[in-house]
Order: sequence, then C-alpha cells, then structure tokens
Amino acid sequence: MNRLFVDNLTVIDFAYLDPHRGLVGESWIVDIELAGELNEAGMVFDFGHVKSTIKAHIDDQVDHRLLIPADYSGLQWLDPEAAGHFRWHLEDGTWIEHRSPEQAVTTVPGTAVERQAIATRLSESLQRILPDNVQSVHISLRLEAIEGAWYHYAHGLKKHDGNCQRIAHGHRSRIRILRNGQRAPDLEHYWGERWRDIYLATAEDHTETFEDAGITYHRFSYDSDQGHFEMALPAARTEIMGPDTTVEWIACHLRDETRKLEPESRIEVYAFEGVNKGAIAEG
Repeated sequence: MNRLFVDNLTVIDFAYLDPHRGLVGESWIVDIELAGELNEAGMVFDFGHVKSTIKAHIDDQVDHRLLIPADYSGLQWLDPEAAGHFRWHLEDGTWIEHRSPEQAVTTVPGTAVERQAIATRLSESLQRILPDNVQSVHISLRLEAIEGAWYHYAHGLKKHDGNCQRIAHGHRSRIRILRNGQRAPDLEHYWGERWRDIYLATAEDHTETFEDAGITYHRFSYDSDQGHFEMALPAARTEIMGPDTTVEWIACHLRDETRKLEPESRIEVYAFEGVNKGAIAEG
C-alpha cells in the first residue's frame, strides 16, 4: 500500500451552532492522507489535482458555511422547505434565528459539531469521487497552535463577490497588540475575553432591536448576490461596528477602541482573519 500526504492543504473558515456557546466562528487546518495502488503514471494521486479536486470538494462542503447539528432538540425549523430558515434555542433560554439561501448552511448528524465527525464525513464523501486506485482517504482537522490570546468571531460581508457574503461564517483568530512598540498581552487578553464567540455586525445592516422574555436582541439583514440574509441574536453576543466587518476595518476598530482605554499610548494592532492572514492598524 502506498501513501500520499499533503499537510496544510487548506484552512476552512466557517461557523457552527452550539447549545451553550451559540454562534461560533471557527478555522480548521486541513491535512490529508491518501492510500492506494500506484496508477499508470506511478502515482496514488497527482499533486497537481489535489487543489482542483480535493480542496475544492472540502471547500464546497464546509468552507464559509454555517454548520447545524440536525439532531439537537433546540433546533426549530421555521420553514420546513427552506434549510436556511430556523431558530436555535440555547441552553440559557435565549435563541438565535437565521435565514439564508440553502447553499449557506450544512446540516450535520448529531447534537453538536465535532471535528472528528466532520473529518470522517469529508473523508467518506471524498472517497466517492476519487479514482478507484485510491483505497482510503484520511482527513485530519486541527486548530492552529496559538501562544497568547485569540477569539472566535462570526460575520457576513454583503459586498463581497464570493462566499464571504454569507451572514454567518467565521474565524478563530489570534490577536497581537503593541503598546508603545512592546507586546501587550494584557490588552490581547482583554480582547480575547470581550470577543469570545462574538458576532461582528455592520451598523447599516442593523434593522431592529427588540426584547423577548426580558432579553434584548438585535436583528440584522441584507440582500447580496446570493440572496436574502437575516439573523437575530442576543445583543450581548454581538458587537456592532460602523463600517463593514472586513479584517482591515476590524483592525482599525480594535485600534480605536483600545486607544479609548489608553489614550496616551501608541497602539498597533495585528488582527488575524483565521490562520496566517490579517491586517495591521497603527497610529
């Protein structure tokens, strides 16, 4: 048996729903291993086709989507014929309501989203589309090793011409802040806690604030190339920014809000969007 491996094939940036944490933005690094017999070219699988076939399949299934555990008792479908329209009841009695085109969501078996279960699901679906000489597929999904603070955020970018326009996708992101040229772990920790499982929204997408059972909620909605998107969730789980929630504007928001805490300091922010990419705001 011959084996082929590709580490760091891609990063899938997505969001999922959790009974306790609510809406969680996430980033998983993908490693793959293929086992099988050599083909007539002496290969298990052509490296040149890895991205066009394997990465594309993984991205289509998970990347920039909202993953919904289909067996969770708190999942309430509001339109049985529309996979993107539902309400998710959390353990604390609050809820999240979501509406989108069907291609923005993926339902998965179980009551919670688990890395190993998603890896197995992807491996099995890949096996069906690869050549017969590929006898097994193993996918590993892992978190970036981060020293210091990070946060999980979800958002949507209605002006984006790709899948970022989906209202509930997200990232697990490190943060680096310099105070007067020196690393400031205390400020990084502050933002890691403030933005723990946060939804970052754009002010012009905010359509309503209302109360239900004593809890304040925000509703956001917009139309983009892929269709109509709408979401309502507890105000305590959101932070509303003035501009769009691109990583460039996120970096500026972090810098400006941090300067309110320390107006006499020179603040420089490195805001990451998932793994190994991001934006810098200084001044």
